[in-house]
Amino acid sequence: QGPLVESGGGLVQPGGSLRLSCAAPRTITSVFNPSMMAWYRQAPGKERDLVASITSGAITNYADSVKGRFTISRDNARKRVYLQMNDLAPEDTAVYYCYRELEGRSFWGQGTQVTVSS
Repeated sequence: QGPLVESGGGLVQPGGSLRLSCAAPRTITSVFNPSMMAWYRQAPGKERDLVASITSGAITNYADSVKGRFTISRDNARKRVYLQMNDLAPEDTAVYYCYRELEGRSFWGQGTQVTVSS
């Protein structure tokens, strides 16, 4: 099935933006394209929560806390999913994980740290 590889995390000031990318380089297209893709995040001492998801038909869903600030998108030809994060706040600080699900099987990336601090 192949690993999920996240990138794009880092340190940003409040009000700033980051774009996370998740690649599935060893997942064949016929498996990636019908997969539901999502981003989760986990802050220290808290549970891992859904941030945003996107279906194979590009239907999106967002956590209330990020609506209007974050945008999830996918590029099936490149087997990538993105999370554009704008107007970041300290409470967005967390490890962000890429997630793929297809036919009851799920896969996680290793996570990328996002820190929002002045």
